[in-house]
Amino acid sequence: MALVSVFIIWGAFFPANVEYVLGIVDTYISNTFGWFYLLVTTGFVLVALFLIFGPYGKIKLGKPDEKPDYSYFTWFAFLFTAGMGVGLVFYGVTEPVTHYYSPPSAEPETIAAAEESMQYTLFHWGLHPWATYAVLALALAYFKFRHRAPALISSTFAPLFGDRVKGPLGIAIDTLAVFATVFGIATSLGLGATQITAGLSFSFDGIENNLATNLIVILIVTVLFILSATTGINKGIRYLSWANVVLAIALMAFVFVLGSSVQMIESFTTTIGNYVQNLPSMTLNMNAFTGEREFLNAWTLFYWAWWIGWSPFVGTFIARVSRGRTIREFVIGVTAVPVLFSALWFSVFGIAGLEMDAAQGGVIHQLMNELGNEVALFAFLEQQPMAAVVIGVAVLLIASFFITSADSGTFVLSMLTTGGELNPGMGIKAIWGVILAAIAAVLLWSGGLNALQMAMLISAFPFGILMILMCISLIKALRSEHGIITIEKRQRQLDPKFREKQQKELKKMREGFMETLPDAEEDRDF
Repeated sequence: MALVSVFIIWGAFFPANVEYVLGIVDTYISNTFGWFYLLVTTGFVLVALFLIFGPYGKIKLGKPDEKPDYSYFTWFAFLFTAGMGVGLVFYGVTEPVTHYYSPPSAEPETIAAAEESMQYTLFHWGLHPWATYAVLALALAYFKFRHRAPALISSTFAPLFGDRVKGPLGIAIDTLAVFATVFGIATSLGLGATQITAGLSFSFDGIENNLATNLIVILIVTVLFILSATTGINKGIRYLSWANVVLAIALMAFVFVLGSSVQMIESFTTTIGNYVQNLPSMTLNMNAFTGEREFLNAWTLFYWAWWIGWSPFVGTFIARVSRGRTIREFVIGVTAVPVLFSALWFSVFGIAGLEMDAAQGGVIHQLMNELGNEVALFAFLEQQPMAAVVIGVAVLLIASFFITSADSGTFVLSMLTTGGELNPGMGIKAIWGVILAAIAAVLLWSGGLNALQMAMLISAFPFGILMILMCISLIKALRSEHGIITIEKRQRQLDPKFREKQQKELKKMREGFMETLPDAEEDRDF
């Protein structure tokens, strides 16, 4: 908290200096280590695919006879709410329209540009982010539910570092996770605040879309999500997650019915086909021979850093609600379902936004250039029937996502800073809620969304290195346990002589495996 407070004071008194310093560091990392983000997120996709199709898929995240804590609907609602709800609403119209006018390689404002805009939008919201979440969440859920380790990021490194994770090394790992989480959530709070302000400004003439209004929105929502945090996951976050899904589907259905429905469906299938066909080239393309880095730095690298920065928060939350599922079920659920929903969401809002923009002579793009990206959704909804009601629903949806993300974030930060306490006190939640609001306000004050994006890219870099080690640690533990499970199965099937012969070897393997795990704690609900 002291380290984060230093940053808040720096930004409050020297905002221009914050923007300048962040800009230098951000440019250096983007230009020098951009390849790192591309390779590491690609590695997470490969690890996720291996976990789905590999030999460890039947291992359960919990005891062999444990059932999942939540139904599929509630589970997916949690994933959607925590993973990227605010982002989908913010970028649903904005990103396809932006890429249409500034595509990566196609001629701007052409059919090819429209097709490429949809393809790259799905690329940024597809397998890469959800695979990043999946591997971290799986590591936490595996060690916590199957081996009763403390609910800390550092616990997942025990197979690699042994007892050292209980000392300064473990503290350093958890501290870095806190910083990545703080800036990740602050970025989303900033996005949510600017879009709520834009919506209110569109709906009410007396409300101005400026920094002061953003700060008021952040203050009000901070009070709301701190109040929500007092109810816990099974009440406040759960009910709000249900409401988020219902409102989001209702808004999407409204746009689908009134828009070019056939075109949206055809775009859905075409975009998925283009995405699958071009995934390898998009994944590894650093524009090394053309030197064009603007699109790569501003979009792809920002997103990859955002997902890595959000992964300790989202991963911990997903792990929290995933007890009782098998590894295969877990990874498929965390990757395939959200990717398909994202493809459908952008097919509906992206196509509708592009068609309206074209029909009105580029008015949405013009407003984005004049007033900011956050107005795109409301410029689009303003032209719909019952515009005032629809905009009101959109603002309510954004605010609800805002509250649930911040609520979940304060819960995770409180866990990470209380030694893995599963039910942290209200005082620590309130403190982290205030700190998150202060970080978002300071970054908006010092440089708006650009400062938020730069802080995200910087904080995600070192945590990406930790995630590589975490994957190695997880695979090492799974391989050891799978070997034990295989021998136990053969013992049950084969003759007594084989069982007697293998008993000593099995005991030795089990003892060696248990020594690599983090120390178990008392059995408490996670």
